[in-house]
Amino acid sequence: MSRILVIKLGALGDFVQAFGAFASIRAAFPHDSITLLTTPPFVALAKAAPWFDDVTTDRRPSLAHPVALLRLSRALRGFDRIFDLQTSGRSRTYFRLAGRPRNWSGISDGCCHPHANPSRNEMHTLTRLEDQLRAAGVQPIPREVPDWLKGHGPEISGRSVVLIPGAAPHRPQKRWPVTRFAEIAQAVAARGLTPVIVGCAAEKPLAAQILQDCPSALDLTGQTSLVELAGVLHRADLVIGNDTGPIHLAAAMDRPIIALFSQDSDPRLTAPLSLTPGRTTILDVPDLALLPASRIEALLPA
Repeated sequence: MSRILVIKLGALGDFVQAFGAFASIRAAFPHDSITLLTTPPFVALAKAAPWFDDVTTDRRPSLAHPVALLRLSRALRGFDRIFDLQTSGRSRTYFRLAGRPRNWSGISDGCCHPHANPSRNEMHTLTRLEDQLRAAGVQPIPREVPDWLKGHGPEISGRSVVLIPGAAPHRPQKRWPVTRFAEIAQAVAARGLTPVIVGCAAEKPLAAQILQDCPSALDLTGQTSLVELAGVLHRADLVIGNDTGPIHLAAAMDRPIIALFSQDSDPRLTAPLSLTPGRTTILDVPDLALLPASRIEALLPA
């Protein structure tokens, strides 16, 4: 039995878009031991998945912490094959920390299975990951809704529309104004559906602003794990959100989504894509502050 290491550190949207690659690696090596190296926010999600036999935590030690680097170096060694799905400058460093192993898939200079496609930086994330696997001799399998994420989280009575008003705090241009989300919550409630607000605990103030205008909305910010959030998203009639992790999770659960993009990110490279054709709507505008709620209201379910 071979030992395989998969490296995928995050952020959430990137991690979720690697679900298909994770499943393809497991399908290619059904009887081998597969370990995932990831960062703390995704450990519980990874441990719930059926693709890994073990999950190792990378706390991203800096050069100023040699003992932690030594510990990481040891964690990277002893594997028969390594798939670097992060393919960043940091994971290139890991190639050296691992002792420049013979069987490495990634973009590190000197690795034996380089993803050398000159167009890799112009590919959508899903396409790029599939192309990297093919270069390493692994046939990608079709994406599927992860059954292991269904049925979790709080049950919501009746039909629901999930709202994702948050995004990375250091990239405010990725956020549609919360007042517009409040308008949408009101429109959703007027149609007899339940607006459900999701996000991390730090985004509770956004939910509070929406609740001021739409008291019937359900606030789940900071109240669900990622596994539970996936269950909530899977039961939604529609998910509306900024370009942030939970909208990618909704796409992985094959829900109808409306994803809001500004010039701060490029949907050609990173758009969340539901599995079923026609379930993904991308609204791509230079400045989200200028996007009126009426454009989204027109797309709400009856």
